[in-house]
Amino acid sequence: MTETGLLENILNRLSSSGVAAALFGADEVADWPPGTLDLFVNSGLLRRAQPSHVIECRGCEEYCDMSVNIYPADGNRPAQAFIVCDKSQNIGRVRVEFSRLAQWQMTGELLAAVLVQLLEFNEPAKANGKHWNIGVIKGNTNNKSLVVLLVKDCFTLSLAGHTIALAEVLTIKKNALALDKAKLIRLVNNSVGNTETPEARRDRLAARIKEEKVKQTKAFNQVVAEEEGISVSRLKQILKPAKYAPASPFAALMSSTKPSQKKTKPKR
Repeated sequence: MTETGLLENILNRLSSSGVAAALFGADEVADWPPGTLDLFVNSGLLRRAQPSHVIECRGCEEYCDMSVNIYPADGNRPAQAFIVCDKSQNIGRVRVEFSRLAQWQMTGELLAAVLVQLLEFNEPAKANGKHWNIGVIKGNTNNKSLVVLLVKDCFTLSLAGHTIALAEVLTIKKNALALDKAKLIRLVNNSVGNTETPEARRDRLAARIKEEKVKQTKAFNQVVAEEEGISVSRLKQILKPAKYAPASPFAALMSSTKPSQKKTKPKR
């Protein structure tokens, strides 16, 4: 497996896990391309997890997943790890090297933090359920958009009305993680949001606020404003109903020239 293929594989493992955590044991990591584990750890994508208590037994050709028993050091006897086989009377105890118990984990928070670093944002990502607000990326002139990391069937980035698979822009180049920032800027400069009418945007944001209210989110305005990359005050301005003009210019004219209802006294 290539490094890029491996990166896509571990991203899929995390998205399939419900983004709580994806674990990678020492036996699996040993088959990765040389240096890949160090690359992922040094970039912050993976971190050391608690040792595993269940591993593949190599006492026979069945390769069952078995619990590991730890025997602490006692006097001159060093600590040892064993699997006690209950499948066959001919095997008994199978010694396990402690190095095989090591494992590493990847979480949605770690992934979001890596993206913040690669995009050179100063503020940490803000989590909200299964999406993370990474930061606002600027394009040409006044174009800008909030970058949001989403997860459903796979990880995607949402920005400027576009949705793109994370695996399309997150790669490994020259033994380091790399994010195609230029491609993201092109998406910002060709924002789909530019074709959204004010009414459609107001309806969309109102629907998002309703979703957050249903979830009983306290700072629902703040959550939606951050998703949109705007302030709460600006959000409230957008949500105000439009003030419609009279149906025709004659209606306005007639309302301004309407005769007074006040009766005048007759001259004597």
